[in-house]
Amino acid sequence: MKKAPTIRDVAAAAGVSVAVVSRVLNDGSGPVAPDTRSKVVATIEELGFRPRAAARSLSSGAAVIGLMVTDLENPFFARLAGRVAWEARANDSQVMLMTTHEDPYLERDLLERLRDRSVTGIIATPTGANIDAWRRLLDLGVSVTFVDRSIPDLPIDAVRIDNVDSAFTATDHLVRLGHTRIGIVSGPTTTTTGSERIEGYRRALAGAGIPLRNELVHAVPFRGESGGDAVGALLSLHPAPTALVVANTAQVRNALRRLLQSGLRLPDDLSVVVFDDNPWTELTSPPLSVVRPPVDMLAVHAVELVTSRVRGNVPEAPRTLSVSADFVARASTAPLVPTGELS
Repeated sequence: MKKAPTIRDVAAAAGVSVAVVSRVLNDGSGPVAPDTRSKVVATIEELGFRPRAAARSLSSGAAVIGLMVTDLENPFFARLAGRVAWEARANDSQVMLMTTHEDPYLERDLLERLRDRSVTGIIATPTGANIDAWRRLLDLGVSVTFVDRSIPDLPIDAVRIDNVDSAFTATDHLVRLGHTRIGIVSGPTTTTTGSERIEGYRRALAGAGIPLRNELVHAVPFRGESGGDAVGALLSLHPAPTALVVANTAQVRNALRRLLQSGLRLPDDLSVVVFDDNPWTELTSPPLSVVRPPVDMLAVHAVELVTSRVRGNVPEAPRTLSVSADFVARASTAPLVPTGELS
């Protein structure tokens, strides 16, 4: 079966950019010279290209954005989904919500389904797999924006937290309190969030002249109970860490449950910083020091990027926006007291 022509095929045959073809398809979205418009229209007819109805719907206010997040049991993604839906409505758009449960096979199936749906664009938190499926969507002219994570080498717009800086700040806070044996529980290194937060941790240690100890670094899945297992492994070390960064938002509750079961007192026995901020993190005893992700800004920029891309109002080259997280020091971290150090 002959492959259906894509918007990129039209652009190449007409000798123009994809953005120009998009402006022709979405009349009123940007200026196009009359001769160029005629050439693009003729190329569309010649190739038999059939533009997606969804790509034209944004200008009429009937847009549908596919939102693909990993797990709504993770409070971070639940808040992100709610805010994206809010921002989409403000842009006269609706959201079609899907979850992958961190499963690459389910993600691939959902991407195949999206190819047949009338979505204007897609906002997604990728698992890190299915690069070929993401490329096919791009070839079909679907506008995609990654949020929170990205996939290196894919030409896709992305809005991300500055993970390296966030993990550096959290770790440096503990270093400045006198801690040198600092553990970290992060996400899988196959994801940008996991690998970059470990990199920020490593840089903070290196800046203080503290050697990196592999036994203090745990990269664990986002789903399951592995956060608690990682904390158990850290506490079994001799000597055990005196401070901990839980940089895997999905595993914060599992990690804290294991700490509670251990009978350790925070911050007397262990100083702790967690990524993500929920109402309960301030109500625990003691209140938790946190890295607070900028959920609102992630949603605002993601919706703006994907709608701008559909309208053809941005350069063809992909854009990556980085937003900073806030660090909030509370009572779960304290200066290291040598006599109270675990041994």
